[in-house]
Amino acid sequence: MLELDLSADIQALRLTFGDIREVVDVSRLRDEIARLSEEAGAPDLWDDTERAQKVTSALSHRQSELARIEGIARRLDDLEVLVDLANEMGDEDSAQEARTELAALTDTINQLEVQTLLDGEYDERAAIVTIRSGAGGDDATDFAEMLMRMYLRWAERHKYPVKVMDTSYAEGAGIKSATFEIDAPYAFGTVSVEAGTHRLARISPFGSADKRQTSFAAVEVIPLMEEATEVDIPEGDIRVDVFRSSGPGGQSVNTTDSAVRITHLPTGIVVSMQNEKSQIQNRAAAMRVLQTRLLLLQKEEEAAKKKELAGNITASWGDQMRSYFLYGQQLVKDLRTGYESGNPANVFDGDLDGFISAGIRWRKRRDEDD
Repeated sequence: MLELDLSADIQALRLTFGDIREVVDVSRLRDEIARLSEEAGAPDLWDDTERAQKVTSALSHRQSELARIEGIARRLDDLEVLVDLANEMGDEDSAQEARTELAALTDTINQLEVQTLLDGEYDERAAIVTIRSGAGGDDATDFAEMLMRMYLRWAERHKYPVKVMDTSYAEGAGIKSATFEIDAPYAFGTVSVEAGTHRLARISPFGSADKRQTSFAAVEVIPLMEEATEVDIPEGDIRVDVFRSSGPGGQSVNTTDSAVRITHLPTGIVVSMQNEKSQIQNRAAAMRVLQTRLLLLQKEEEAAKKKELAGNITASWGDQMRSYFLYGQQLVKDLRTGYESGNPANVFDGDLDGFISAGIRWRKRRDEDD
């Protein structure tokens, strides 16, 4: 006779899920949705396009968050029913389905629990990710493109909307740099643990046979600011260059000079945009990203000054945070958390949740110790 007992596991999940609901504050979430829905229904909402987009985006994010919470609650209830049904019918197929659902729910709730650790000032915002190739020639530009695909595949797995804002292709293989936006609740808080220097070690497909090559790429993650009004940028502090958007190998994909590159002269920060159709739209998008970077730079300088006055200056990120080994022992290892995977192919195909969860927990412990 079949005796499937998952009660202890389900009860543990319910306790964890109850803690998550308290942190998320479902009542507050419903109140926010009601308020935003009222704003979204205003007849004059789209008279101000920027405000309308901000309201509808916030509403969509809150609704997705609530739907996820409510969906998990239903799945927990359905799991208990499935276990009872399997025992009553003596059905091994139903029992296996229950075990599979328990594992899936455990993974989902663990991910949601990690999200509750995201309480930074900008954590709930969308993320703008920039990848730049470093030392290593063609291997480095190829590695930068591999990382870009890795993050795009990760976002695709989670059904997160992504918009590629700018891509600078290398003359040989891969890309010099790329910037893209991940528009999802808590995207910045989640992906920001990926910021840092990534290292690839492999037998180079571009050089001499059997020669090991080490190459580097940098990942930068900043939050998307709807309005970065705290930073005023005088026109005299920037240089604006316009050029034609291009594809791989310099192939032109645009017959007009719509792409925009803005250089902030005092800091040397450069922002390029070529995703939008018009020069005006690309300039506006580039200015918003530049304002965000300057705002974050300002906050970093203020924080560094406070640490200097306190006599405790420590770098928050090492120069190298993760290594990818594609020769001999196949391994991807995070040097901060110790988390590793023996399947680099899966990692490059977007299997990043384990690394990201470990990174968020590591950051939370580090911040609590500071």
